[in-house]
Amino acid sequence: MPQRLRASPDPAADAPNRPAVSAGDWGLLLIRLTFGLLMAGHGAQKLFGIFGGDGLTTTAKELAALDYRPGKVYAVVGGASELLGGLGFAVGLLTPLAAGALIGVMINAMATVTAAHGVWMTNGGLEYNLSITVVALGVAATGPGRLALDHPFRWGRGGWPEAVLALLLGGIGAAVVLLL
Repeated sequence: MPQRLRASPDPAADAPNRPAVSAGDWGLLLIRLTFGLLMAGHGAQKLFGIFGGDGLTTTAKELAALDYRPGKVYAVVGGASELLGGLGFAVGLLTPLAAGALIGVMINAMATVTAAHGVWMTNGGLEYNLSITVVALGVAATGPGRLALDHPFRWGRGGWPEAVLALLLGGIGAAVVLLL
């Protein structure tokens, strides 16, 4: 295969200068697994009522009470964003898109529920939602690490374009939902 068609440079070319997998790669994996699987579980609570969740019907009623109508549509969109975004984030698959899904859901949570209560979680504030948003954006910017399915691809190295894409997708998605 000619060099110009490769998705990423030959990893063997700089192998003597770096370890195969660094502590940073393991750290990114730990961050991605923790935040990604927790968000996926949160989405599964909404969609399927597992892990102590209320399920789709109750989630739809709660969202309708927050003026998300029709509640069931928003429950599916929010739950699927958390579930699929969380799973993608955890395994490092399409990381900028997965991060964008998580960012969008968290912006909506902050705008409609938690921001009115201030910063701290003890008062129902936005500390948790903001933390997830920043972690998702940070991983999109730095890249998911070598222990990710995205590693062979250009977007698997992170950078400004990936961070901007994640933030734009999350922001646009949140704006569309909030304006409808």
